[in-house]
Amino acid sequence: MIENGKGGGNTISGLRFEKKVDLHKLLSEIPGYSLKKEANRAGLTVFYRETPVARCFRKNDFYKFLEENNIDWKKIISRKLLPDDALLVIVRETLFIIEVKFQKVAGSVDEKLQTCDFKRKQYQKLVYSLELKVEYVYVLNDWFKKPEYKDVLDYIQSVNCHYKFNELPLAWLGLPDNKEYVKSEKSE
Repeated sequence: MIENGKGGGNTISGLRFEKKVDLHKLLSEIPGYSLKKEANRAGLTVFYRETPVARCFRKNDFYKFLEENNIDWKKIISRKLLPDDALLVIVRETLFIIEVKFQKVAGSVDEKLQTCDFKRKQYQKLVYSLELKVEYVYVLNDWFKKPEYKDVLDYIQSVNCHYKFNELPLAWLGLPDNKEYVKSEKSE
């Protein structure tokens, strides 16, 4: 990505995260994507070329989604977990819990990275009756590429959780990556 956003705009194939993250804004800025609030549905529905491809939930919106599906979270887990963002990718029947960690100095986030297995399992319990898969992914900035994070990054993978640096590829999520859209725009 070039500083000040110049160049590279025609090949958007992922969600580029920075310190202040707004998943809704990132998705809506990709050509072909739009987000809409639908009546009586929690969160926002993500459309690609007018076809619904996902649903986005922030914090308590996720619990409204559970309520919409007649799931009483209090009967399943003892305490609410509030995801930074949750993205239900329709075609994959997969709920992605997306946690963004952006550090410039050492701090408490170091230990928070070690909680992914527990949290993923809690989310799995919550959506078990919907037969959804759960993927827990951290989006990390370059701070976490330091050698002292090797053990925790290895641990994240060993418990079937994921991490990506600075970006979440759309194709990895199972969403259209916009390459076909860009090609058709250029040929017109």
